[in-house]
Amino acid sequence: MTTSSGGAAGPYLDVRDLRVEFPTEDGLVRAVDGVSFTVERGQTVAIVGESGSGKSVTSQAIMGLHNRKKTNMSGEVILDGQDLIAMSDEDVRKLRGREMAMIFQDPLSSLHPFYTIEKQLVEAVQVHQNVSNAEARKQAIALLDRVGIPNPDRRVDDYPHQLSGGMRQRVMIAMALLNDPSLLIADEPTTALDVTVQAQILELLKDLQRDFNTAIIVITHDLGVVADMADEVVVMYGGRLVEHGTVQDVFHRPEMPYTLGLLASMPRLDRVRSDRLDPIPGLPPSLIRLPKGCVFRPRCTYHDRVPGGLCDTERPDLLPTAPGHEVRCHLPIEERRAIAAERLGARYEETA
Repeated sequence: MTTSSGGAAGPYLDVRDLRVEFPTEDGLVRAVDGVSFTVERGQTVAIVGESGSGKSVTSQAIMGLHNRKKTNMSGEVILDGQDLIAMSDEDVRKLRGREMAMIFQDPLSSLHPFYTIEKQLVEAVQVHQNVSNAEARKQAIALLDRVGIPNPDRRVDDYPHQLSGGMRQRVMIAMALLNDPSLLIADEPTTALDVTVQAQILELLKDLQRDFNTAIIVITHDLGVVADMADEVVVMYGGRLVEHGTVQDVFHRPEMPYTLGLLASMPRLDRVRSDRLDPIPGLPPSLIRLPKGCVFRPRCTYHDRVPGGLCDTERPDLLPTAPGHEVRCHLPIEERRAIAAERLGARYEETA
């Protein structure tokens, strides 16, 4: 256990039974349905899943970015002993940038095209610090240098369109880190970048975490990013958490059929080159009309192994299958592990 500066014993971020719903003309969109996880200082937690699984909605709820007049939110998001859900919008706004910050997936749309990098970084500093323009510029240049931008004293005067995609993403990281936040959320931080720049950005985030002991949440569908960065993995599907464990658990001892499907969809060097990828059949569910039982039932090829047709009628609970490893599935544990061993082959590791 760690002790926060607010005096409360526990993880730095503790998300408890988070629910986010959006009323629409077509019905209620249950975007996040009872999600719980924790993040410690110096730890990286990856949230993975297909588009529409609730990953980004979860991160935006943590950051307080949803319009509360148009959103139903419940549960708790405890940041350093403070419940962000119970706080006013103004109080949450004061914490953004100072205690928590977010790196968005598209820096070109996140950076204002009409203002220089200097103006945008200086403004980010002065929102939380009572410093002069000269001091704010000095801080901005120092952090641009820290995130690997060459000639930062000159590039700070450029406009976003004058920078490459990788450089713009580095500017977004610098902006997020300007006020030394303790929690950093990276939403698909490498999606639009080529593989060499992706590797540089991920290495930069790991270096910064070592330097500042930052708690990091990575939102991604790229399991390669997860394997490279994460300590723990939260797998989401249909707005629900369906598997949670260490990166070793999820990559080498997965038990939820959806997680197995994600892993089987990845290209692998140990496969014969002519072998086809094994995609998950069907499409993700509508968050307005979720299946009554297991949300993954319509796409699961193993539901017929569950006695009594429980997958059609009863929502499975998220239950521990090993210390620190939780799975939401009606299949018996022995059956799940046998399926995982068959699907993963040599990559599968027995539970210790």
